[in-house]
Amino acid sequence: MRVFFCHSTFSHKRMLHLELERALNIIPNTFFDAFAKGEILQILLIAILFGFALHAAGEKGRLILTIIDQSSHLFFKIVGIVTKAAPIGAFGAMAFTIGKYGLATVFSLGKLIGVFYFSCLIFIFVVLGSIAFLHKFNLWKFLKYIKEELLIVLGTSSSESALPRLMAKLENLGVSKAVVGLAIPAGYSLNLDGSSMYFSVALVFIAQATNTPLDWMQQITILAILLIASKGAAGVTGSAFIVLSAILSSIGTIPVEGLVIILGIDRFMSETRGLTNLIGNGVATIVIGKWCNHVNHQQLTAHLNQETFAEANNPETLV
Repeated sequence: MRVFFCHSTFSHKRMLHLELERALNIIPNTFFDAFAKGEILQILLIAILFGFALHAAGEKGRLILTIIDQSSHLFFKIVGIVTKAAPIGAFGAMAFTIGKYGLATVFSLGKLIGVFYFSCLIFIFVVLGSIAFLHKFNLWKFLKYIKEELLIVLGTSSSESALPRLMAKLENLGVSKAVVGLAIPAGYSLNLDGSSMYFSVALVFIAQATNTPLDWMQQITILAILLIASKGAAGVTGSAFIVLSAILSSIGTIPVEGLVIILGIDRFMSETRGLTNLIGNGVATIVIGKWCNHVNHQQLTAHLNQETFAEANNPETLV
């Protein structure tokens, strides 16, 4: 009993230490270090501080604001070129996974994929659908409106690939630029619904596969850790798998070696968690805009009912 208590205390101290390091990691070493490493939380912190400073500068910062606004359209074009070629790379990665581990391996883990897919569908159509209904807009019409972005995420397995187009489309829906500019980048760090669900399902599956018993208290503790650890988990394709390994290491109860079991099918679940992240952030932005009275309701209804060709294919040109 004493050994178990000491081990439990050590594990909790280790988790607290890791979370403290994670919190301090939000502060970048230099201004450009965050951009060089692609740390989304550090970039978000710099963006917020830069925004406050730009606002405080008044007229002196207006020229910089204009340059940033014009430059954003150029970057939208660059991202558009990259995302059109990304499905070819995603196809190669999936072909490698199936070719190396075989269809038999994927089929044996089909139940895990099915449970995760079903959980995401329930979350999207029941939870997000109810939220959309309460705020007087149709979730199904919104999904049809962002269908091009959903296909981009499906092809690249990353919700960040569609971020510029999603921001442009939400502005075209009548959500104010201020709300979109804050809610979407913050959502990609703090509102990762799909990643949170992936961590929970994958962790329970690994525990069962390795015959690791978990009582109710341990499950609640792990759930709390997952909710915190999922913040800032966005990144390149497969980054959630790396975060999951860090979570398993910090928990200490479930063997990290169990990650090998789901390595072969992570690509199949990566697409679904990316789609869930994208839809969740889109719905959250509209809801926040409605709370702040920063949504043009007539424009929102009109565009959801009838999307133009230009809005579907080049939404950034209409912003």
